[in-house]
Amino acid sequence: MKFTCTFPLVLALPALALAVAVPACEKKAESPAKPSANTGGHAAGDGHDHKDGDDHDHRDGHGHGPRTELGSQSAGGMTIVAAREGGVTPGGEATFDIAVTGGAGRPAAVRVWVGTQDGKGSIKGKAEAEGDGWHAHAEVPKPLPAGSKLWVEVETAKGEKHVVGFDLKS
Repeated sequence: MKFTCTFPLVLALPALALAVAVPACEKKAESPAKPSANTGGHAAGDGHDHKDGDDHDHRDGHGHGPRTELGSQSAGGMTIVAAREGGVTPGGEATFDIAVTGGAGRPAAVRVWVGTQDGKGSIKGKAEAEGDGWHAHAEVPKPLPAGSKLWVEVETAKGEKHVVGFDLKS
């Protein structure tokens, strides 16, 4: 007789716990697929607050510092333009925006690293597609080798890789 009383109780307790937990879950609003035209390239309501003079264009919710144009390079029929946001501190992280135009369609991947072209002592990171361009955070080696640059590797849809270097202008 004891079994018939405790068995329903054993089944009821997990159901009660689930019933209490489910209403506590919040449904997160989905962000729009494309940002509205009046938000400076950001999704409306994404919590990104632009102040006067804030000229960066990314959606990670924080600024990286003043923007410095690093220039333009050509490779494989493409034009690659790079800009740095904030400084470059050995042992820290540097932030870059990359634009790739020309070539045969959108690149399959854009990778960046700071240091020497051979990448010794550097960590290569994949840039994230952002709007029409790419946004990357790169670890800066410590010590920073003499003649270090921002290196950008663009991998085409056909798997071809093209590398260009930019003066860090720090």
